[in-house]
Formats: sequence, C-alpha cells, structure tokens
Amino acid sequence: MKLKVKLNATLRAYLRWPIYLSIFLILMNISIYFVDITAGSVMSLYVLAYVLFTAFIYYRKRTSVLKELVQYSANYETVQNKLITEMLVPYAVLDMDGRMLWGNNEFLDVIENEKAATKNITNIFPEIHRGMFPMNELDVERHVQLGEHNYHVVLRLVRVDGCSNTILQSYGVDENVETDTLVAMYLFDETEIKQYIKINMEQRLIVGLLYIDNYEEALESIDEVRRSLLIALVDRKINKQMQSIDAIIKKLEKDKYIVIFKQKYLPQLQNTKFSLLDEVRAVNIGNDMAVTLSMGLGVNADSYLKGYEYARAAIDLALGRGGDQVVIKDGDKIQYYGGKSMQVEKNTRVKARVKAHALKELVEAKDIVVIMGHSIGDVDSFGAAIGIYRIAKTLNKRAYIVINEVTKSVRPVMERFQNNSEYESDMFLNSARAKDLVDENTLLVVVDVNRPSYTECEELLDLTKTIVILDHHRQTGEVVQNAVLSYIEPYASSSCEMVAEILQYIGEGLKLKQCEADAMYSGIMIDTNNFLSKTGVRTFEAAAFLRRSGADVTRIRKSFRSDMVEYIKRAEALSHTEVFLNNYAIAVSASEGVDSPTILGAQVANELLNITGIKASFVLTSFNNKIYISARSIDELNVQIVMEKLGGGGHMTIAGAQIENATIEEAKDLIKQTLESMIQEGEI
Repeated sequence: MKLKVKLNATLRAYLRWPIYLSIFLILMNISIYFVDITAGSVMSLYVLAYVLFTAFIYYRKRTSVLKELVQYSANYETVQNKLITEMLVPYAVLDMDGRMLWGNNEFLDVIENEKAATKNITNIFPEIHRGMFPMNELDVERHVQLGEHNYHVVLRLVRVDGCSNTILQSYGVDENVETDTLVAMYLFDETEIKQYIKINMEQRLIVGLLYIDNYEEALESIDEVRRSLLIALVDRKINKQMQSIDAIIKKLEKDKYIVIFKQKYLPQLQNTKFSLLDEVRAVNIGNDMAVTLSMGLGVNADSYLKGYEYARAAIDLALGRGGDQVVIKDGDKIQYYGGKSMQVEKNTRVKARVKAHALKELVEAKDIVVIMGHSIGDVDSFGAAIGIYRIAKTLNKRAYIVINEVTKSVRPVMERFQNNSEYESDMFLNSARAKDLVDENTLLVVVDVNRPSYTECEELLDLTKTIVILDHHRQTGEVVQNAVLSYIEPYASSSCEMVAEILQYIGEGLKLKQCEADAMYSGIMIDTNNFLSKTGVRTFEAAAFLRRSGADVTRIRKSFRSDMVEYIKRAEALSHTEVFLNNYAIAVSASEGVDSPTILGAQVANELLNITGIKASFVLTSFNNKIYISARSIDELNVQIVMEKLGGGGHMTIAGAQIENATIEEAKDLIKQTLESMIQEGEI
C-alpha cells in the first residue's frame, strides 16, 4: 500500500509541474513590476501566454497520459504473471491451513493431483503440514520424496496485510480467501544430486579386519591329519563370501585377514546378519570345537587410514566382547551382529602372567593406588578390589578402595576389614575423599566394570592418566579412554578369578590373609551362582588357589544367608512371575524393606532358571528412581544382546540394564517389545 501511495504522488507531482512553474513565473513577474513597469508589462504577456498554453495541454492530454500509464501497468502485470506461471522452478501459494491457493505450471506438473492439493498440501506431501509452517521471516526447509523424485522444499512466510486482492486474484486466488498471511512454497528437484551422492557413498571402500577367534584351540581338538583340511574349509568359506561381494581379501597371518569392499555391499551383509559367522561355525570334520570368527568394519571414515583405525577399534571391541561376532564402527555409532555362542575359555594363562608383570611395574612406579569397582558394588567387585589392595601392600604402596554405598551382600565381608588392626582405618573412601586424593602420581585400578558411567566415581578417570582396567564383562561402545593397561576377558567367570590368577604371578612373597581369600572366593561363588554357570577349568584353579590361601567355604556360606524378610520378598516375586511367550519369565522384585534390592533381584532371576521350559528370566526392581533389570539364562538365549538394546550389557548368560524415567509396567512392556522384535528379526 505504501508503494502505491508513493507512486501516485510522484505521478501527480510530475503531471502538475507546469502549474507550479506558472505560479513561480507570476511571482517573478510581480517582482519585475517593482523594478520596471514597462518590463513587467512585457513579461506579463509572455506569462499569460504560457499559462494558457499549459492549461490547454494539461487538461487536453491528461486523460490520454493516464490511459497510457494504465495500459503500461496492465502489460507489465501480464508479463509478470506469465513469467511466474511459466517459471521453471515449481512454485505455489498456500494459506495458513495448508490449502493450495495457486500453483504455477511446473508445480502442477509435479503434484499431478491439483484437486487433492487444494484440499490440503499434506495429501501430496505427508511431511508438509501446518504445524511446520514458518511463523516469522526464517524459512522452513524440508527434504521430501514424491514418486521417484526427491525435492528440497522451502516454505517462506508472505505478509500482505491491507493489500488489495486484485493482484492475487489475477493469479487465480479466490477473492473470498483471507490473504493477510500466506505461505510461498518452492520445490527444488534434487533427485540427480541424491543419486550422485548415493553412488559416491556406495563406491566408498570399507576396511575390515577378520580374525579366527580360536585357531589354536580348534586345531588341537582334531587329529593332525585333518587340521590342514579344516583350515582349508574355513578359508574357502571366507573367500567364497568375500568373492560374492567383490571384495579384496588378504591373509595377514595364519588366523588374521584384511578385507576391503565397496560400501554398497554392506546392506547385503547386514540383511543376512553376516551369515559367514554361522557358515564357518557349521564347519565340522570331526573337530570337537567349532571355529568362530570375529570381524571389525570401519565405515564412513574421512580417509583410508581413519577407516583402518575404525576397523582396529571394532575388532578389538568384538574380541573384548567374546568373539564370534561382527562390530561395525561408524564414527561414534557402533552396531553389533552375532555373539550368540558361548565364549571359549583359553587354556593358557600366558596372558594373565604378562598382565600381572605389567600391573606390577605400574604399581611400583606410583606412590598411591586407588581401586574402585562399579556403583552399588557386589561381592565380586569388592573381592577383586581386595586382591589388588593386597598387591599394592605387598609392594609397599598406600592403597585405598572407593566405596560409596555398602550393599547388604558386601557388608558382612567388609566388616571383617573394618576395625581391624591389620588394616588402615582409611582403607575405604567415598568419592569426595577420593577426588581430593587422586592426582597425576596415582594409579587408578578399575575392577569388575569397563563402562565409565557405571563406576563408583566417574570423575576419578579424568584426574589421573594412569588407569588400569580389570574386568570380565563384555565391552560396549562406552569405554574408558586412554587406559594404560586393559585386561578384559569375557570368558572369565568373575573379576575375582582374574585377580586370583594375577596374584600368583606377582611374586615378592605375596600371601593373602584369610579374610582376603574369603572375600575373593565369595566373589567367584556369587558370580557363578555357586559354580553352576560360566565355570571353567581356570575357575576351579583360581578357587583352589584361594582355598589354599585360607578361604573357608562354611564361613562364606554363613555370611550369605538371607533374613526372613528377604526370603519372603523373594518368594512373593517368584509367585507372581509372568511367563511371556511360554519361555521367558518376567518378575518384579520389591525394594521396600530390603537392604540390597538389586542383589535380591539377581537372586530371583537365578531361581527362575530352575523352572522347566524357561529360557531366560528378567527381574525388575525399582530403586533410587531407576528400574534395575537383572537378566539371566543358561545357554538358550544371549541375554547380553537383549540388555544392550535397553542400554545395558553383561554376559551371554548374566546381564543387566538400568532404565530411567519409566514405571515398572513401562519397563515390562519394553522388555516384551524387545523380545518380540528380536524374534521377528531372527536374532532369537
């Protein structure tokens, strides 16, 4: 409207300038009369002639001039309308309810169904709705697909407050439509660009590392004559799979390969759940032990070197999780496939000896040793910490154990160290005191956990650069950064078993005290459910070492007895168990009046496995504004994979997770949905 007023005033002034000049000449003529009357009279004649001629021209030609202006305006509007209508960029005008008011030819050709668009543009583009329309001058952009074409959509707010509808009507907008605020919609076809991007992504090379997990063990399980045949069959399976995806594969060592293939084949491998794992595992020519593979893939790296680093990190993670699986690392995103078989226990303890010597050197190089386990620590975490404490004291170093909350299961074991003249009064610290103590000259040993967020005090990991990890849980994408020594063995039954092996190689006359041996033996008993699960030859060897060091089974059993309240709570949880899909037991364990609700939940989960037909048990406990899930199985379901989908982790037969901002019923539904989804996708 402002533009229209300004234009009319300009034209009016332009057409009237002869009148203004006439007035100026009359005033000039009057002034000349004061100078000379004769001159003034002569000039008056000329001024009169000018005024008469100007008046004649103004009134005679005014109509024709205005007519020409109107004609010019009409022609300009017609040209503008034609340009917009025939513009190659698809363009449309929408009202604030999403109805298409007008669209140029290109836009109508794209949508094809004009009638549906006039009802609502959502009928054409489901992604575009009134809730996403711009409310200010900032454009809203979306990427949509229509048929086989991809479009970049730009929505722009257009305000036409107080403007006449004449112009809008000339573009076909209904005169009854409220047009104070409109939305201009532009479509930019990016189909070709998308195709080139897809082709470029598909042509990118993926670097992979493929390891045979149990090369030596598998060969030892078969007679010498057929060993070469076994390896040849495994090689053939691997090469055949790689040839099907046009991959380059090179054998680096007898049990290690490097693989390079195009990224377009990755979905093909993912859809088959990396069937190579099952094919190699099925190779059997009399070998007692099945051959298993691990594979690490680096995806979407900026360079080949970075891709190789991703692959190295992925294969390390796959091996740290027990092998027989594929790990794909895409930046910070990690995907897991496989991991369904039981981990194979290594018969050799060479690795334990090497780690023991490395740990001894680190302890000797520092003045203070601080040990911590996971939050809400259990007996295994406590026992392993005690074992490391004994190593530090044997090497004449000050040692401290970080414990914030003492659970009921830990309390009877811990009481034997408190108020004991053989141990310092400040042997146990909370997180606040530990943070004041830890510095660059401190060795921090983390036991029974490898996830920073699950430790007793995550801040301690940033206060020192010398960190040691000792754990038996499978690794996840969340890892402790820059650990100088990492000893993670998923096949081990417990952290106490690992520490017991290390103790035997420390030397220096190390000798466990009776209460220390009891604590470590207790950890093995709890994590193996009294030696019923995850026990191997080395588990019993570690237990034998602890028995020789003074561990008393009778004394340990007495300390683990439950009181009547907990026994009743456990019975209630068992009696109200729900069996889902005939094979999965889901129960709720009460936390009121129980000192260690999570421990009670784990006990209920173990009890449920004694029921015929139950493949896995899931026990939920509401505690500290979180839902704790204890998952257990014997060998028919990998509960670790189930718990990882809920943000947790653990072992194939023992796992857990923590869920925040949810009720017990919501957590139950989440477990059921996860199990159903895994069954549908063939993961179970």
